Amino acid sequence: MSTESRKPAIDMKLEVVVIPVSDVDRAKRFYEDLGWRLDADFVRADGSRALQLTPPGSPTSIHLDKGPALPRFLIVNDIEAARAELIARGVDVSEVFHRGAEGRIEGPDPERPSYGSLATFNDPDGNVWLLQQVTQRLPGRVDGNSTTFASSADLAAALRRAAAAHGEHEKRTGGHDANWPDWYADYIVREQAGKPLPE
Repeated sequence: MSTESRKPAIDMKLEVVVIPVSDVDRAKRFYEDLGWRLDADFVRADGSRALQLTPPGSPTSIHLDKGPALPRFLIVNDIEAARAELIARGVDVSEVFHRGAEGRIEGPDPERPSYGSLATFNDPDGNVWLLQQVTQRLPGRVDGNSTTFASSADLAAALRRAAAAHGEHEKRTGGHDANWPDWYADYIVREQAGKPLPE
């Protein structure tokens, strides 16, 4: 085994598998009748429909789609770092992009929202993978009563975001917050659950 393949990798979590369907609404009813949670059903800026459901207890969801390209979704905390790692491992990765009314727009989303910045790559058989940067979950996407991290890198990234936000909080309040551990904890739990963040 090469030294490169033994290095710790940036976390890339299997988030979504796209399921091809002939009738999206019929498929939606079927999976909802199975008791799967409806996470999202909305029209994106480019006019495509995002319809996502999650089986009970599963960390991975499905998207229902009539389109011909059916990517598998991987979420990452830092899309630029993930892209750089894949390139270092010999993978041909697209430039980072975001979606707009006219479709794909080069570069990360200028507002840097979760789910906004993307990149793609293919495996040797042409299967498409979509990297998606997520730092704050959409409401309802995860159990709001449970906060978990798959790795120390995920926890460290959450702590860095909390630290940056807490610095802004202390600027607004005009002094040191001795209760910062509770503030950090509240921020991290809310961020992961997709709830409004503390100020």
